[in-house]
Amino acid sequence: MPSGIERVREIRRLRTRRKKVAKLLARAKAGTMEKSEVARKLRRMTTGAEVIIEREGLK
Repeated sequence: MPSGIERVREIRRLRTRRKKVAKLLARAKAGTMEKSEVARKLRRMTTGAEVIIEREGLK
């Protein structure tokens, strides 16, 4: 049986995902990573990736 309350695990996943997204966007802005590669990773990471990609101008 998995430990922890489902809502707590869900919040932890969300916070971790937000941190990862922020790191990826920072790398894209700094130019240390191709924008297309950042977009590809975002699409795999989160369902709202298209909104983030559009907002950050990664297309």
